[in-house]
Amino acid sequence: MIRSPLITVITDAVMKASRALKRDFGEVENLQVSRKGPGDFVSAADRRAEQILREALEKARPGYGLVLEEGGVVEGTDKSHRWHVDPLDGTTNFLHGVPQFAISVGLEREGQIVAGAIYDPIKDEMFIAERGKGAYLNNRRIRVAARSDMADALVGCGMPHIGRGDHGRFLRESSVIMSHAGGLRRFGSAALDLAYVACGRLDVFWERDLNSWDMAAGIVLIREAGGFVSDTEGGSNPIETGTIACGNETLHRELLRLLKSAPR
Repeated sequence: MIRSPLITVITDAVMKASRALKRDFGEVENLQVSRKGPGDFVSAADRRAEQILREALEKARPGYGLVLEEGGVVEGTDKSHRWHVDPLDGTTNFLHGVPQFAISVGLEREGQIVAGAIYDPIKDEMFIAERGKGAYLNNRRIRVAARSDMADALVGCGMPHIGRGDHGRFLRESSVIMSHAGGLRRFGSAALDLAYVACGRLDVFWERDLNSWDMAAGIVLIREAGGFVSDTEGGSNPIETGTIACGNETLHRELLRLLKSAPR
C-alpha cells in the first residue's frame, strides 16, 4: 500500500465524498417510482459530492487548480498542479439504481498525471497509484492481465448514446473487435473500466469522447500496473484527444491495429 502524504490527501477526500454518495444511493430506489423521477435528486448528489471533494482538496493543497465535472476549471495560484475530479462517474447507473459507479481523482503535475484514486463505494474497492510507486487495490499490488491472444481477451468499451458520440463509427469498430475478441463489455463507468484493466479484470479497453476527469486517475493506475495507455490513434496524450486505448503491451498494440482496420 502507498502511504505517501499525497495519496493520503486523495483517499481522505474521496472517502469523505463517498459517505454522502452511499447515503444518496440508498434513496434512489425510492425515487424510481415517483412521477418526477430521480434525475434532479441525482444531480444534487453529484454536486454535493463534488463540493466535498473540492473543499477537502483545497484545504490540503491550497493553490492547486481544479478541473471539475460540474464546476468547470478553477485556476489555482500554483500553475504546475491541477486536480481532475469526477465526483460520480457512472451517473446513469446511479440514476437507475445500478451499483456500478465511482469517484475518481487524479493529480496532474506539469502536464503529467502523477497520482490518482478511483473508489467504488458499493464494493468498498479503492484503486490507488502514484508515479514510481506502483498501483494497488486496497492493500494488494495489482498488475494488468498477461493474456496475449485477443481471442481470450475480455474487452471493455464505452458506447455512444443519444446526443453523444459517433454511432456509426462505434458500430464499425465494435464489429471488428467482436470478430476477434473473447468477449465485449460495456459497464457504464469509464473510471472503473480503467481500474479493471489495471487489476486484470478487463484485458483491454477503448472509448471516445471522454473528458480529463474520466481518465486521469485511470491513466496513472494502468501505467503503474505495467500497462500501456494511448489515445485511439496510438498518440501519447489521451487527455488532449479525449480518446483512450489501453491494455498490456501485446493486446494494446493489437487493439490499436484492429481499431485502425475498421472502415472509416
